Amino acid sequence: MTIDREGPVPPYRQIADILRARIEDGSISTGRRIPSLVELETEFGVARDTLRKAVKVLKDEGLVETVTGMGVYVVGRRAGGSVDSG
Repeated sequence: MTIDREGPVPPYRQIADILRARIEDGSISTGRRIPSLVELETEFGVARDTLRKAVKVLKDEGLVETVTGMGVYVVGRRAGGSVDSG
């Protein structure tokens, strides 16, 4: 998947939107790990700092959390949205 580096939406936001859509459509289900920064770097061709910002957006939304030494996992869906925890 390619990122529009010249568009009005910053690349980290575009990546956060893509990952959010994957969570909401069940491609990455609750309790599953999202792709690692290395995997995302390969997929999107962006710097890790950009990916960290994208993951932070999802953390701030309560969709994912970091499990130390294991990765970033989907924790649940938002009320009114499409995911619930558990």
